Amino acid sequence: MPAVAASAAVPTVRPFGRLPDGREASLYTLEVPGGWKATITDYGAILTSFLVPPAEAAAGGKPVDVVLGFDSLDGYLKGHPYFGAICGRCSNRIAGGRFDLAGKTHTLATNNGVNHLHGGVEGFDKKLWKATPRSTAKGPAVEFELVSPDGEEGYPGRLTARAVYTLTPAGELVVEMSATSDAPTIVNLVHHSYWNLAGQASGSIKDHELAVEADRYLPVDDGGIPTGAWAAVEGTSFDFRPERKPWARCGGAIETLPPNAPPGSPRGVDHAYVLRGWQPDGTLRKAAVLRDPASGRSLEIHTDQPSIQVYMGNFLDGSLTGKAGAVYGANAAICLETQKFPDSIHHADWPSVRLEPGQTYRHVMVHRFTR
Repeated sequence: MPAVAASAAVPTVRPFGRLPDGREASLYTLEVPGGWKATITDYGAILTSFLVPPAEAAAGGKPVDVVLGFDSLDGYLKGHPYFGAICGRCSNRIAGGRFDLAGKTHTLATNNGVNHLHGGVEGFDKKLWKATPRSTAKGPAVEFELVSPDGEEGYPGRLTARAVYTLTPAGELVVEMSATSDAPTIVNLVHHSYWNLAGQASGSIKDHELAVEADRYLPVDDGGIPTGAWAAVEGTSFDFRPERKPWARCGGAIETLPPNAPPGSPRGVDHAYVLRGWQPDGTLRKAAVLRDPASGRSLEIHTDQPSIQVYMGNFLDGSLTGKAGAVYGANAAICLETQKFPDSIHHADWPSVRLEPGQTYRHVMVHRFTR
């Protein structure tokens, strides 16, 4: 990939609002020639917008923002379902908010019924990270750093987490997450953007097509905790294998999952998929492709993680008003969260979320767009 001139790769920064304690949050803009543009705030290390420029053939077209979010910090402070955030220390669900590690039982904050979700009551999505904008050979970048003290939300060990966002000349959004700890702990960082390739204000993603590189998914109980089984997707509404012709629409799952649900119930997938061919070698592999047939835009995700959580915005209900007055109703976006398996700490034979002193947790995901 060609190097980017430093003058074209320096992120810009502006104020984004103040936290209740008076600290000021900032908004960083990453932009490359051709119209690709991303904005990220140091509050929650949140991707607040991603602009996809029009195809060359679309003369006079305008860039389209394809992620849900808010125009100012206030929207995020009032509460939201993890729009665009880096979630941690251990994302997704942990059954009962408890786990055993190094001979001790640790009790976490429970913020999803009796379970722990996305780091707890005040997870990394609600922290003000330290930001360092950079010009790199790959494109403009911002590195965010957060120190989580021992005992925060119930987790052991003092953890230092980092998340680096880079925008390449090809319009790729690269998210690199890492962490170290001074004591045994558990880590499963997640980037949690809500994508709608038709545009963040365009309504349901039911007509989007999805391909997931997985033959199996993890069934869950009523609390969203994996049962421990790996179920085949074939013959089910969870089947988004790329071999299907045509690719499956998200609407098929939204219309049928969960089965026999009463009217008004949240509908769609909210499950982890077991990615094909994964090995713990750090190799990037294709995980999923999302496509909007109407616009022709697509998003391809590559990762070094063993699973991807597909969440079709089931619990969006029209109560949130986002950017430019957009009302986010049911299934207004889809999350494609690469990660270790949910609740892995309770399954010794699953890829481990355990992190020891002297080790470095690493997680890379690449978002590649076509238009």
